Parts: sequence; structure tokens; C-alpha cells
Amino acid sequence: MKLAYHDIKDESKFTLTRFQCGSSLQLLKEKGLYKIMWCTDGEECLIVDGYKVVIKKNQILFCTPTNVVEIPKDTRGLIAFVFNREFYCIQHNDSEVSCMGLLFYGSSSAPVLELNEKDQRSFNAMLVLFQEEFDTKDHIQGEMLRTLLKRMLITSTRLIKQESNQTDLSVKQVELIRKFNILVEQHFKEKHQVADYAALLFKSPKTLSNFFKKNNVNSPLKIINGRITAEARRLLLYSDKSAEEIAYELGYKEPSHFSKFFKTQVGISPLAFRKQT
Repeated sequence: MKLAYHDIKDESKFTLTRFQCGSSLQLLKEKGLYKIMWCTDGEECLIVDGYKVVIKKNQILFCTPTNVVEIPKDTRGLIAFVFNREFYCIQHNDSEVSCMGLLFYGSSSAPVLELNEKDQRSFNAMLVLFQEEFDTKDHIQGEMLRTLLKRMLITSTRLIKQESNQTDLSVKQVELIRKFNILVEQHFKEKHQVADYAALLFKSPKTLSNFFKKNNVNSPLKIINGRITAEARRLLLYSDKSAEEIAYELGYKEPSHFSKFFKTQVGISPLAFRKQT
């Protein structure tokens, strides 16, 4: 199955696919695509930024355009919703869906949502609506598909808050976590310290760290280091840049400092990591 919408005027693209044909798999090589991948049967083993990620039946994985995803050709139980910024800009519409920093951010630990029976019925109903809309060819088809996608994102955001025990937090507290993740995504190449982000959020580093710890969220430093490490792995795996060039790109004035950081995070040096892959 591959159902595709493409508006030539604004280059907006939206595809619903099971990745069972070459043209669908080719989508994974295109840049600038968000990917929502739902396992509907069994389990699927994917590679995200060089990491093995297993998603089981009724789990959904959310990937940004920066996440490099590899899918085996014999996949059977996977349905994907793939779209570009021109079709639906997550950042521009964030005030409406509040998914940026919760569903979509550049960390290697791409969020996985697990659906219970009630949620499964809801998502299956949305899938039917998507499929019906692809059969309707008129001038508002794109807008209808965007509306359905918006509904899916809002529903997913609510569920991810429930799963991460964020429903007990105030709107202001959830916004703090979201804004921190967004700021890390925007500045991780030049800002490596918790104090850098605390200043942007008008908080002290201690206050920020204590808040994350109290609410059972990964520490601010772990999130920052994880984002830098994810980007380093991507560049080492999928680019021809030298370790020294990668170090400078990630904001390290001394390549030796980057090498030491990478070895602490991954367990081996950047060069050894590249050689073993």
C-alpha cells in the first residue's frame, strides 16, 4: 500500500505507506520528512541513527527529518505517515498541537507511544478516514488530510503525556520540559552546559535539574549530551566528514575534547566507532 498526496504548487507531500515497495523505501532517503511509524502486527526491528529500535504491535514511533531511519525490505506489520514541512510545519503549528519537544525532537531516543485497546480503536478509525480521503480527489483534499494529521498529532501528544506521567503536571510545568527540549534542538551545537539553557529559560541550573529529577525526567545534562551524541553518531555513520570536522561542527574548539566526550558517552573513540560500522 502506498497512498500519496503531492501539491506541485507548494511542494507539499504526504504519504501513507506500508514500505512494501521500492518507491516507499526510497522515502527514507529523502531529506526533510517527518515519519510516524505504527506497528500494527508482530514487531518490527528498525535502525534509527545507527541504533536498533524494536517497535511491537500497537506501538508508534515518531521521527524528525534529522532521524536517519533504516527499515528491512520484508516488513509486513508497519504503517507509516510521512510528510514534509510544506505539508504540515510542526514548528509553525506548535501552538495548536503542542507536539514539538514531546513527540518530535532530534534525540536518538525517538519517542515510542503504546496504544491500549481504546487508543487502538481511535487510531484504526483515523486510518480508515485517511484511506477514504485519499480516494477523494478534489481541491480540498490536502486540507482534509492536514486536518486528520493534526487530529492524530493532538491525540498522540495527549497519550504521550499520560505515558510519561505528565498529566499531573501543570500546563506551565509541561511547557518547561517542552521548551527545554526545543532549545536543546536549536542550540546543541554551540551550547553544551545546563547553565546555558537555564539562562534562556530564566531559571538557575539547580532549579532546572531539581525539577527534572522530581518529575522523573531525564536530567538536563543527559538530554544535552544525548543530543550531541546522536548527531555525532549520525555524522560518523552517514557522512564523509572527518572526526575533526565533526568536532568543530558540534562546537568543540579542540577535537581531543570531542573525542573524550564521545568515548565517555559511547564507550569507544569516534574513529573506532566509524571503523566498526
